[in-house]
Amino acid sequence: MLDMQKFEWTREPKSYAFQDDRIEIITAPHTDLWQRTYYHFRNDNAPVLQMRTREKFFSFTVKTEFASKHRFDQCGVVLYLDSENWLKGSIEYENEAFQHLGSVVTNHGYSDWATTEIDASVKSMWYRLSRREDDFCIECSQDGVRFSQMRICHMWEAADEIRFGVYACSPEASSFKATFTNMEVTACKWLPHDGQQPDED
Repeated sequence: MLDMQKFEWTREPKSYAFQDDRIEIITAPHTDLWQRTYYHFRNDNAPVLQMRTREKFFSFTVKTEFASKHRFDQCGVVLYLDSENWLKGSIEYENEAFQHLGSVVTNHGYSDWATTEIDASVKSMWYRLSRREDDFCIECSQDGVRFSQMRICHMWEAADEIRFGVYACSPEASSFKATFTNMEVTACKWLPHDGQQPDED
């Protein structure tokens, strides 16, 4: 179990609770993380709870449970360096039929968004964020045992100390409870690549 004393807020929500290995966040309306791309706006006010590390190889796992009910309600795993360099993996509610399981990677002030549609009845998801130096892998799981790759990415500003943890937000006029449990930091479970070798210089 992680020591919650090691976590610190980048932005502290108005309503939250800690209990052993359990964090509950009640989101505030009009909170979000996004930078520029396509939508043109810049939103940088979502609450983010993280711990710091210089460890170059590790995995962080967390289980999320959520009562999202309004478009874009979301919660998940995050690596937030500053307003223009961060990544997140989450489920964003869309409507009563489906929601988006996806990830956003923001480098140097521009976000991208990769998603797949899942049923709106899903109200729990595990995430695993793994670091191999300045490359990262986000995975998800519905049972906490079998994880599926969501994204491999590079973070240009993640060469040394980073911060990682959890977030929750409601970009529109909404509020919901997000619960985070089963948080664990382990040796890196994203194994070295054993296929094609890099080109020789």
